[in-house]
Amino acid sequence: MEALEMYTVDDRSDVYTEELKLNLGPQHPSTHGVLRVELSMDGEIITASRCDIGYLHRCAEKIGENVTYLQYTPYTDRMDYLASMNNNLAWSLTVEKLLGVEAPERAQWLRMICAELNRIASHLIAFGTYGIDIGANTPFFYAFRERESIMALLERPSGARMLYNYIQPGGLRRDVDENWVTDVLAFCDDFEKRWAEYNTLLSNNRIFIGRTANIGVIPQDVVYACGATGPVMRGSGIKWDLRRDVPYLKPYEEVDFDVPVGEGTHGTLGDCWDRYWVRMREMMESIRIIRQGCAALPGGEVMEKVMKKMYKTPLTPEAGEAYMRCENPRGELGFYVVAEGGTSPIRCRARAPSFCNLSLLDSLLPGTMIADAVAIIGSLDIVLGEVDR
Repeated sequence: MEALEMYTVDDRSDVYTEELKLNLGPQHPSTHGVLRVELSMDGEIITASRCDIGYLHRCAEKIGENVTYLQYTPYTDRMDYLASMNNNLAWSLTVEKLLGVEAPERAQWLRMICAELNRIASHLIAFGTYGIDIGANTPFFYAFRERESIMALLERPSGARMLYNYIQPGGLRRDVDENWVTDVLAFCDDFEKRWAEYNTLLSNNRIFIGRTANIGVIPQDVVYACGATGPVMRGSGIKWDLRRDVPYLKPYEEVDFDVPVGEGTHGTLGDCWDRYWVRMREMMESIRIIRQGCAALPGGEVMEKVMKKMYKTPLTPEAGEAYMRCENPRGELGFYVVAEGGTSPIRCRARAPSFCNLSLLDSLLPGTMIADAVAIIGSLDIVLGEVDR
């Protein structure tokens, strides 16, 4: 007892603290890919953050300048590999704009249906993996159950389970089978019941709300400054969606759907829970769009007639440039191409939403706990194949 009394705080003049450098990733499941975040730590508190990207860099844009316009379509699959249909669509629309052609009406409606199915599949991954990030393993298995149904539906017309290469300049590679629409509607019926289970498991879980509410708040001015888009932007209360505000497919002008935004339901507007909830609600809006698309699906060809002939030889657009953007699950994906009359563009540029959304991270982490960093990274829902390209 006497020894303890002698050993007081005032006597510890030789004790000092120093800043700790901690590497989160690049081999860590909570960074959702090969992302390295160098953290400066004061105990459990993050004092500074620096993202280190490039571990998955594959020269995707340079490849686009060395292959033909059609050959590049499968490469777009590998950018956001969880939303291949959406990537194919953005690239195809860019090439069509450059050529001055338009896909047939049936192809446009099928494009919309496939893109929305892929949006749900992508958001299911975000939902399931975010639960694991926070410490809830069960939602992941529920999410993969429904995602498997979507993959089976998209495999039937494309022949692939994840990297589809189905939507191509001029239309689609092939039409869907006669029972496909019926099976899509059956999936919609089933999914509505499953979605309620997700909310019981995770959305309304008190522990989950405690881990995500008031964490990683993104003010609207920061959203604009960093060019964040998609659920990250809408989670901060900004109601902007290209499908509604700048429709890139005619069917989007004819269907009715809402644009979910964050409302600060459990905490501050723009926190992790708001971004999560926007994705959850978007899945149900996609179901609404799919139902309307199946009901209005017209007959006809799925490939533009002039493009059919051009597919026999490499496409050679006249000199010019084109830029198109689409509302992908993670935000606005844009492609910019410059042609000079050859079979390949002389410049190919991708505007990746994950890259812009990730730029927020270094401003969000300082002042938070190390456990909160995992929740914040997961709420951004990045794909490193798209960040690095």
